[in-house]
Amino acid sequence: MIPPMLKFVSLLAGLLLAMTSLAGDRVLIVADEFPAMEFLAKELKTQEGIESDLVAQDRMPEDLDTYRALIVYIHGTLKPGPEKAFIAYTRGGGRLVALHHSISSGKRKNADWFPFLGIDLLPGDVDQGGYKWTEPATITCVNLAPDHFITTHKVDYPSRIDYTPSDSGTGERAHPGFVLPESEVYLNHTLTEPRTLLLGLKYTDPATGKVWMQDRAGWLKSAGQGLIVYFQPGHSLLDFQQPAYTRIVINAVVYRP
Repeated sequence: MIPPMLKFVSLLAGLLLAMTSLAGDRVLIVADEFPAMEFLAKELKTQEGIESDLVAQDRMPEDLDTYRALIVYIHGTLKPGPEKAFIAYTRGGGRLVALHHSISSGKRKNADWFPFLGIDLLPGDVDQGGYKWTEPATITCVNLAPDHFITTHKVDYPSRIDYTPSDSGTGERAHPGFVLPESEVYLNHTLTEPRTLLLGLKYTDPATGKVWMQDRAGWLKSAGQGLIVYFQPGHSLLDFQQPAYTRIVINAVVYRP
């Protein structure tokens, strides 16, 4: 017969373990535009049973380590305090999922953000490698990692897209992909460190007819003890209403290396 006190201690330990597990299964979404992230939070709950806390960057909890992943969707100024918190969380073993305008010209003034991401946005003409953004834009994303969990798990690609990778040196072939109308394109993200490429970007400039194909629409890389996953799509709610894309973002949260 188990003594009552031992039963109580065992019950308390189980309760604390359950509470810890529950806290560790939540996702923190930090945003300054909310409709798209409200939709993403709903899909995380519906598809994987994962609860989210959606906050502005000046409402972040002090302790980020209880979250299994941190999703950043900040269009405007990234403040120094949250910038440092995101970096510390990731390097300490956290999962950072950075979306769309997490890499944009407005973040150039942040001292540590681009070096942390291993990214640069060069000045100058776009045809010479300078960074450029355009909206509205119809963009196509293709799967560059057909054996990777993030790009394949429960992902139903609606199209086959002819695409020539910009980084691998392989020739044109059809890749699984999806199209995002009324979105925004970022050209010439310069990668300054190695990473795993996940998604490629294809964009036709309507003014010139030039077709851009760049392996920059999605990638992942380590940072200290943690992991960064970046996806370039996400201009508005419309992008997240493409089921393949939202599932890929969800996969970045649940992925276990």
